[in-house]
Amino acid sequence: MFSGAPPVHLMWSNMFDPKRPKIEKAIDWKRLGRLFLPYWKQEIVVVVCITAVALLGLLPPVLTMNLIDKAIPSGNFQSVVMLVGFMVAAAIGASLISAMQGYMNSLIGESIMRDLRLQLMTHMHRMPLDFFTSTKTGEVVNRVTNDVDSIDSVVSGTLVMILMNTSVIITTLVTIFLLDWRLSLISLAVLPFMVAPLWPVGRKMYNIRKATREKRDEMQSIGQETLSVSGILLLKSFNREGYERDRYHRLGSDLMKSEIKLAMVGRWFMALINAMVTLGPACIWLYGGWLCIHSGITVGMVVTFVALLSRLYTPVAALAGVQIQVMTALAVFERIFDYLDLEEEKNDSNMPRLAVTAGDISFEDVSFSYPNGRRAIEAVSFHIKPGQMAALVGPSGAGKTTISMLLPRFYLQQEGSIKIDGQDVRDVQLSSLRENIGIVTQETYLFHDTVFNNLIYARPDATRDQVITACKAANIHDFIETLENKYDTTVGERGHKLSGGERQRLAIARVLLKNPQILILDEATSSLDSENEALIQAALTPLIKGRTSLVIAHRLSTIVQADLILAVEDGRIVESGSHEELIQKDGLYNRLYKTQFRETAAV
Repeated sequence: MFSGAPPVHLMWSNMFDPKRPKIEKAIDWKRLGRLFLPYWKQEIVVVVCITAVALLGLLPPVLTMNLIDKAIPSGNFQSVVMLVGFMVAAAIGASLISAMQGYMNSLIGESIMRDLRLQLMTHMHRMPLDFFTSTKTGEVVNRVTNDVDSIDSVVSGTLVMILMNTSVIITTLVTIFLLDWRLSLISLAVLPFMVAPLWPVGRKMYNIRKATREKRDEMQSIGQETLSVSGILLLKSFNREGYERDRYHRLGSDLMKSEIKLAMVGRWFMALINAMVTLGPACIWLYGGWLCIHSGITVGMVVTFVALLSRLYTPVAALAGVQIQVMTALAVFERIFDYLDLEEEKNDSNMPRLAVTAGDISFEDVSFSYPNGRRAIEAVSFHIKPGQMAALVGPSGAGKTTISMLLPRFYLQQEGSIKIDGQDVRDVQLSSLRENIGIVTQETYLFHDTVFNNLIYARPDATRDQVITACKAANIHDFIETLENKYDTTVGERGHKLSGGERQRLAIARVLLKNPQILILDEATSSLDSENEALIQAALTPLIKGRTSLVIAHRLSTIVQADLILAVEDGRIVESGSHEELIQKDGLYNRLYKTQFRETAAV
């Protein structure tokens, strides 16, 4: 983004260091519950529907007992028709209620997923810049998209399945004990063998799922980096296709092993459950048959019990599988909550808004250090009067970009104050500060969208005439008119369908639309040919006019007309003054200027 950007902040790199100790945390169930709280009315409707379907589901087995023991033996065909009619009506009623419950369930689940996606994306947009400079883009994208998608089924289906199965189990237990307590106890004897392994198996799958998500993060990062336009150019220019293939294969193999382990843990557990589901009815037929012969209970009673057992064991087996799904999903929830708990930039709405009346900028004894303790800038002080252009010059790594990044609070200084029109930038709303500052960076970023939409990103309410006016001032309108679809032409990924000079002039037009009082320019002409440099210099003239500007200068010939030149070395301002004043001194600026003059003359 900025040339000479500060190194990665250790606070973030430590947080995402795969070698750091793992800390087991208790699941925040209250936090999970808060996701569902806004939809409590719809959830009540779902619970009512689930209960109604569970009760209606009891009717067929009970009606079957009456058919076998009463209606058919008595020869009363009218009773047979009536009982069968009740079965059909119960089935139709349950289906209609299930359809309604399914709609409400989808509404709740997808609403929660929308809220969670929005919450996570909004939080990411509010993270400080150093988070993104120290975290792989693929990891961020994976958590915002894939992680959220992976819990969609749990939120929209699994939790309702728990309610449904629990309701069926409760209503079935009540019914079988009302029918015969002896057969009920035999039925329940199997359940402990189905429930006992739940916790250890669930914990095992939880840990495996966490490991697989980390592997997916790494693979996502590789894909994000190597499949971008810049990444693929680098890969091809160094002929590294084989290296990237092998690296991706190693991660893919590790992921494959983890996924197989995850699948087999669940498969063995479900095999045990299925065995118990078969054993239960066998015990009922054995004991029930003995009771029919010796104690006089009816065949219809035994048949009904076996039918009801499917309503008891099947939900228990389903809940066992669901418990595993929930445990693995909790590992993903934990990753999402980890991101949501990261500290955002401070933008206190109770603070006053920045009121820029003139654009006066002052740095007073400003010092800034990175978390590792290395000093980036030391006791920097200068004053830029309204409408002046100040240029920062100096060798690479001197601290020029750090100084410019402190003004819009991309970083916060530890000492000193930065003021705009007498207002400390730390004591105003962050949004109001950045509304008044326009930035043109050396690496211009454009979205994969039309020219027009990229331009109005700075000012969504801008009219097409205002956009055209800005483009004419930036010397880019005539070029846009030559494009196939003019302002509706798609610029490609990161604007790679355009040249560097064209992208830069679009960036200047974008800032002209924003119309800020203060400008930060990371001069972008150093890597361009003389023709594009001249076009951009001409485009900068209307941009700078009447605004206070802080320019990071690479080619000193472009800032000889600056009102104030600040020579930066080792994080300190060692000289300040106009070009004429500094060129008379035997200092840093004089040496830099002569060095560039000799290089230019040699060319």
